[in-house]
Amino acid sequence: MAKLKKLSGHEVIKILCNKFGFVAKRQKGSHVILIKENESGKTGCVIPLHKELKIGTLKGILEQAKISEKEFAKHQ
Repeated sequence: MAKLKKLSGHEVIKILCNKFGFVAKRQKGSHVILIKENESGKTGCVIPLHKELKIGTLKGILEQAKISEKEFAKHQ
């Protein structure tokens, strides 16, 4: 399995928007809400704008976004 790297919140947002089709919908404080619309409905995730996200936080974001770790790791 591909290994996830520690990334900043901005880097994760950039990858999700450019590679996976998410759109930044809104921001509340230091958290950005991303939305992706597809045929089965909407998928959303919340990204904290930290300098470095812990691996567990990144895994939780990917679970919300319904993206596998392997697929995401290809774009790091």
